[in-house]
Amino acid sequence: MPFEFEKSALDGIVLIQPKRFGDARGSFEECYHRRDFEAQGIHVDFVQDNTSFSIKGTIRGLHFQKAPHGQAKLLKVLNGRVLDVAVDIREHSATFGKHIAIELSAESGNMVYIPEGFAHGFSVLSETAIVHYKTSNYYHPQAEGGIFYRDPELAIDWKTDAPLVSPKDEALPLLNTIRI
Repeated sequence: MPFEFEKSALDGIVLIQPKRFGDARGSFEECYHRRDFEAQGIHVDFVQDNTSFSIKGTIRGLHFQKAPHGQAKLLKVLNGRVLDVAVDIREHSATFGKHIAIELSAESGNMVYIPEGFAHGFSVLSETAIVHYKTSNYYHPQAEGGIFYRDPELAIDWKTDAPLVSPKDEALPLLNTIRI
């Protein structure tokens, strides 16, 4: 199997390490293989791929899509390093309001699978970063939701002293005020 899968402390989030094969020419790795993922209990039809380019200190998120347009995501950094954050917003989950922060980098090739029911964001730790992710549902503007990245209840350490955040993300509500 060309992947190592590791379950995280938050139910449903899976850390994935593809096996990288290298020689004098460079390297090759599989980023997704439906049968291998399904063997690990990840049964998702990905329908959209997105790529973002960001500079150091950028924070994107915390974003989610409300039901019935929720999105599972499979994320990989193609260039640079990011701190990837997922917050459990499943109302009846034992870990509601808890988050996990994982460093993803192009150098390591590691990935993270985030199921529906999580808000997601990342901060850029390197000079620049390119993040690529697959989603299980199309983006629906009317289903857009988010949580303020500096929510004191979440107390996320974004690992940046000078965050660059969009006006839209600066205006997102606190977790305890959202209705999912």
